[in-house]
Amino acid sequence: MSNTTNGGLTTEQVQEVLAAVREPATGKTLGEAKLVSNVDVTGGTVRATIEALTPLREMREQMLASARAALEAIPGVERVELDVQAKVRPSGAGRSDAQPIKGVKNTIAVASGKGGVGKSTVAVNLAVSLAQAGAKVGLLDTDVYGPSAPLMMGVNDRPLMRDNKIIPLEAHGVKVMSIGFIMEPNKALIWRGPLVAQLITQFLNDVHWGDLDYLVLDLPPGTGDVQLTLVQKIPISGAVIVTTPQEVALADAVKGLKMFEEVKTPVLGIVENMSGFVCPNCGEMHPIFGEGGGKRTAEENEVELLGQIPIEPAIMTGGDTGTPQAAAAPDSETGRAFGHLATRVAVQLANQSLVKPRKPTIMLRSV
Repeated sequence: MSNTTNGGLTTEQVQEVLAAVREPATGKTLGEAKLVSNVDVTGGTVRATIEALTPLREMREQMLASARAALEAIPGVERVELDVQAKVRPSGAGRSDAQPIKGVKNTIAVASGKGGVGKSTVAVNLAVSLAQAGAKVGLLDTDVYGPSAPLMMGVNDRPLMRDNKIIPLEAHGVKVMSIGFIMEPNKALIWRGPLVAQLITQFLNDVHWGDLDYLVLDLPPGTGDVQLTLVQKIPISGAVIVTTPQEVALADAVKGLKMFEEVKTPVLGIVENMSGFVCPNCGEMHPIFGEGGGKRTAEENEVELLGQIPIEPAIMTGGDTGTPQAAAAPDSETGRAFGHLATRVAVQLANQSLVKPRKPTIMLRSV
């Protein structure tokens, strides 16, 4: 039976109007994505709860404004009370036969084909930007031979243990774990592949991350033991490939991209780091490492160019002092670029969350 007010306003009418409003991250209607609940009509007052697929405040506000405008246009509506709740869903991508990390909805692998392209800088600032947007975020530094998260995030304490679980440290709103927290600062790690794989497995199984919307994985360069261990042990929601505009970097970036494709891990896109130097005097962009390489490579491999990060001395300073640019100056040129990157990554994963998961692939091998 319809809930009818004195003016003829019904719950069904309100639900129908809300169902036609579009969720900004995915472009789907609220009805298609089943994002509306708790609709109540009392007199001329309409109350409803709307679920947001990303934690991004800007998109939540955009959706709230659209829903409010649609409801206020209904004859008989005098007051609108909407509760927009960010509930990030698991993307459902990655190997369906792998075991998810407890409490972690999405894992984002930040990778590069070669060293020296600023992969850790991108991973750190992506994690901080997602946290600043309102998400619950973790950062796992898996570069066991050259851990940089402790320095770049400004934390160097030893993590505590609770109930046989490692408690990650926190900085800039992000939970952080790195082998750099548990080894001597100036001691080199001289381990073969099996020991490295064992350590990565321990980080995946024995760290108490709590509830996270996104866990950002800062991978070592290349396509070695760490990458293979991760894709075998957990479902990677998506990979972000970092490169510079130089041809030598782009060639290696493509190799990393192809590796993820071969192991059935979605590639969210390419980030072109060091895309140009912004002159502090004239404000012009100078492409000192070339230009257009990231866009061309993204187009050739049919993935998105997630962002272009300019060169700015403050990025280096922030990395050395433990205050990432996304936290120190989010409104700077590079701060906005990292914010754009976080938005594109969150949107990609939101779209993936609406796709029905694949069935496990059965692989046969001859004996």
